[in-house]
Amino acid sequence: EDIYNKSSLLSEMNPVYGKVPVWNDDFAPPLLPRDPYQRAQTRFWAKFADQKVLESAWMVLCLEGEKQERAVKEAIEALEKLEEKLKSGNSVFFGGDTIGYLDLMIGFVSYLYPVWEEVASVKILDALKFPALVAWQSNFLNHELIVGEYLPPRAEAVAYFRWRRSELIPVYNRMY
Repeated sequence: EDIYNKSSLLSEMNPVYGKVPVWNDDFAPPLLPRDPYQRAQTRFWAKFADQKVLESAWMVLCLEGEKQERAVKEAIEALEKLEEKLKSGNSVFFGGDTIGYLDLMIGFVSYLYPVWEEVASVKILDALKFPALVAWQSNFLNHELIVGEYLPPRAEAVAYFRWRRSELIPVYNRMY
């Protein structure tokens, strides 16, 4: 069989190029909600996660002393908003009962936050303060789409970020 012959189904699904990859929401849960308002909300929260949740945690990793304490406070405040968002949805994932776009965009919290907390000797994602996020973290990391060979071994991640922290602390403490 000629692998370059395109099936009629593939041509229908991607009429411009007739090539893979093709995402068809009829065969898989959509990453973004279909409703335009909900889709905009999802994008808003993804941007919030990038600009507030990730950035504040990165600053925790790269700063020391009072500057680091301020960054910890900012990271906790950002997580409080995510906790509220997750609780308001009353579901396992930010995307509902299945992993969606927002879960993937916030996925770094599940893996990197504990690594960065260890490296920076701080606690941000506390199970008592953030029960919904901690449950989400477990569900996300143990989901069949995430578990496996996709994440580096924790020991390697800790070693890498210890090295990065030692390199960045002098730079960030001068800048901020």
